[in-house]
Amino acid sequence: QVQLVESGGGLVQAGGSLRLSCAASGSIFSIGFMGWYRQAPGKQRELVAGITSRDSTNYADSVKGRFTISRDKAKNTVYLRMASLKPEDTAVYYCNAVARETLRSGEYDYWGQGTQVTVSS
Repeated sequence: QVQLVESGGGLVQAGGSLRLSCAASGSIFSIGFMGWYRQAPGKQRELVAGITSRDSTNYADSVKGRFTISRDKAKNTVYLRMASLKPEDTAVYYCNAVARETLRSGEYDYWGQGTQVTVSS
């Protein structure tokens, strides 16, 4: 099993910054894609930012230029640096990893428990 543990959420004023972290642990042979999703009340979960094993990144249009995703492969950790935060960024942020537990196992999606980010106006 692979566990993902997020940290770094909280309450911040509009225009402020936060950094989210997500550490993967457990039985890990390899991790491919890692990403951050968010879900606001009454809305569907959406991809905010993703990073591949080759460090190729992609971002939702709404966060381009404000958010930066990065990863430390040695620590199996992914980060999301969020700047110029807006009230509409308020949501529960979830970490996602596509991981393989052994050389012969398939790749599976794993999710963190979520961390709340609240941006006040």
